Amino acid sequence: MTDRIKKALSLIPENAKKRIGNAEILLMNSKDILRVLKDKPVIIMTCNTRIKHVIPGIMRAASDMDAVVGFELAKSEGDIDGGYTGMNPEIYSKTVIDYARACNLKKPFFIHGDHITVKSTDKKDIDSARKLIAAELDAGYTSFAIDASFNEIPDNIRITTDLVQPILKAGLGLEVEVGEIKSAGQDGSLTTVAEAVEFISGLISNGVHPEMLAINNGSKHGNYLDGEQVSIDLERTGEIFNEIIKSGVIIAQHGVTGTPLHLIGKFADYGIRKANVGTNWQNIAHNNMPEDLMNEMKAWAKGNNKNLKMATKPFKEKIDNIPEEYQAKIEEAAYKGACEFFEAFRAKGTASMVLEGI
Repeated sequence: MTDRIKKALSLIPENAKKRIGNAEILLMNSKDILRVLKDKPVIIMTCNTRIKHVIPGIMRAASDMDAVVGFELAKSEGDIDGGYTGMNPEIYSKTVIDYARACNLKKPFFIHGDHITVKSTDKKDIDSARKLIAAELDAGYTSFAIDASFNEIPDNIRITTDLVQPILKAGLGLEVEVGEIKSAGQDGSLTTVAEAVEFISGLISNGVHPEMLAINNGSKHGNYLDGEQVSIDLERTGEIFNEIIKSGVIIAQHGVTGTPLHLIGKFADYGIRKANVGTNWQNIAHNNMPEDLMNEMKAWAKGNNKNLKMATKPFKEKIDNIPEEYQAKIEEAAYKGACEFFEAFRAKGTASMVLEGI
């Protein structure tokens, strides 16, 4: 074992150590990763892996590309009741860690609680997020995104400050959000520089120093509609970054699926250091699953007037147990896609950068 890996293993957070035991996998704190990479024009890919069969392909790509990678589920995807994927924090963490062992992944990675949403000032909403944070901490998550962006900025600051206390106590990575990011096909007002500065300044005055800020810069969640233009305001993004980096905060980009790969590398020049890729992996899984199973899922979605992704939970057992030939097809497609993203994100070599930097 090299001295660099020994050092990295010594920095694994205590809550993660409980989960990985003596396994020599580098489940790192995103705070440590970003400390090394925040000033470098690279982007860390963080993957919402709603269907587990894509995970080994992504991990193989991370190994071959020497890239840091994150794995995440949003509250809607992986709440304590399993969200719409059927994976609660315990199941998701175990799934990622088990694959890391099986793939012999020796590159730094993190498990991130994406979009821990609070859509109102109602105590019930806030307590629901609080319970999820506790469950994710217990499951070994090493990074967290509090999203109270649905609320006015003073309420966003107050709610975020309240919820992050156990995360700060554990010393783990923190992402916050101002300016609600819409779903594909919806319009929303872009986050202004003044809003971002007000939000970050308010948090810092409360003793909260996040590593990452997610903003509405024109991106969308989900698949873009046919003919819909991808319109991300990088100039606005750069203006916000130039202000918040003074406080040590970088930009986290949401809604990457559908963005041409040749444009993505430019994101790093505007302060984006983390980018979430979710729907892409779902598309890969769906495109390579048994046809009869996909037909069942589509029929269920149509009959229940639901988005196809909502079929993930009721069909989880069948999805998890598809024949090995289909699992292999999904893994290979995910590997190819992940390599392309790592290349576009300028992420090749980031794992060694982190190991050297810590």
